[in-house]
Amino acid sequence: MNLIIDIGNTSIKLAVFQMNKIVNTRTLQDCKLELEVGNVLLEFPKINQGIISCVGILPKKEIEKIQKKISLIFLNQDSKLPFKLQYSTTDTLGSDRLALVAAACNQYNGKNVLVIDAGSCITYDFVDKNKNYFGGAIAPGINMRYSSLAHFTSGLPNLQKKIPQHLIGNSTDSCIHSGIVNGVLNEIEGAVKEYQNKHPDLTVILTGGDTDFLCKQLKISIFANSDFLLEGLNFLLEINSNQL
Repeated sequence: MNLIIDIGNTSIKLAVFQMNKIVNTRTLQDCKLELEVGNVLLEFPKINQGIISCVGILPKKEIEKIQKKISLIFLNQDSKLPFKLQYSTTDTLGSDRLALVAAACNQYNGKNVLVIDAGSCITYDFVDKNKNYFGGAIAPGINMRYSSLAHFTSGLPNLQKKIPQHLIGNSTDSCIHSGIVNGVLNEIEGAVKEYQNKHPDLTVILTGGDTDFLCKQLKISIFANSDFLLEGLNFLLEINSNQL
């Protein structure tokens, strides 16, 4: 069994895989990772290896404590990857994006794939049918857009995301919802169309924390999978396990 640890910007996700299937997941909003890893290992004693993807902040002491409990791989650009990196600044490339591209190569082998991860940021990652990873784009996520309006103005409220009822807002709140949510939808749909102009056979994957919120509103053909990153990490653990 495998333990997957995904340390993001706003939360930490743990997942247990058995035979490439997720059997348990949990999300942490604080840094009690070492304690929760211990709980997971007690509940699933057959776990014998793990992998960490970290784009957030994790204290070094916390990592050292976890390493005493289980053999770990730390995913980075030097790990064994199932694709060719055509990215010019690999030292700043997030491990979460590596995992998403790995999942695309594993599950959609031989296809041109665009992975859209709607989380703290909205990232676009393109890998072609020959497994060349070129990069994509990074944009502010939905919650970040709501927060920025409140932070950079003196009169706008910090709202929780909500599906707008009308295109034309008739109050400040409804104008904010329309501007942010419809803006994101149009941004995603526009980006997909641009990619499809170059690659008509494009496969589009939507993942991340806002997957369910967005997929109900998008007017394009996509595959929605909120566990895509975890699946990519598990795949990378398997192909790197001989390095443990």
